[in-house]
Amino acid sequence: MDWPAARTSLLLAFLTAALLLPIGVALARWLATTSWRGKPLLEALVTLPLLLPPTVIGFYLLTAFGQNSALGAWLAKHLNVHLVFSFEGLLLASLLVNLPFMVQPIQRTFASIPHNLREAAWVSGLSTWRTFWQIELPLAWPGLLAGVALTAAHTLGEFGVVLMVGGAISGETKTLSIAIYDRVQAFDASGAHVMALALVCFSLLALALVFAADRFSLNKKHIKT
Repeated sequence: MDWPAARTSLLLAFLTAALLLPIGVALARWLATTSWRGKPLLEALVTLPLLLPPTVIGFYLLTAFGQNSALGAWLAKHLNVHLVFSFEGLLLASLLVNLPFMVQPIQRTFASIPHNLREAAWVSGLSTWRTFWQIELPLAWPGLLAGVALTAAHTLGEFGVVLMVGGAISGETKTLSIAIYDRVQAFDASGAHVMALALVCFSLLALALVFAADRFSLNKKHIKT
């Protein structure tokens, strides 16, 4: 096991899920309730990372934040921030790539909440903010759990964007997925197997949590009806 790579992967997964959760909740709730005509375009943009090859996303991030770009040069000169081949850049790339994994399951749960339930809360004197915290958010928890689990699992397994934006700097940007590739290239099948098995087990656990949350939510709805 490459423990520095494991620590980097776990830290990246934790920060990605933690930072995306409030963003995902706000965006998903708005998408679930808005009637804005441009909603399909925004949903397409959110979903786009699922369809694009990771190398395409990595290429454009390199183009946008590299030292030869205007933004990359400005960040390096004025803020001393280097987003290419750094953990900060890797985290930014991870946030962009994992946005649909966080938003989509949360959006589905908010969309499943009947609008008349919100109206009843408003008529009872609850503000929009209190309705969200006391009514909507407790009902949407299965989507939140699914979003966090899928985001963390996908972050641990991401390879293309990680390699292009972060490189393979040991202890900083080298993750388990890259370490597995390196072990295979070095013909160390046993070392690759240990790390690959760890990722498989984590992914299975994440999916089990997602399906368990969905089943609990469905059972709760059946009981109420």
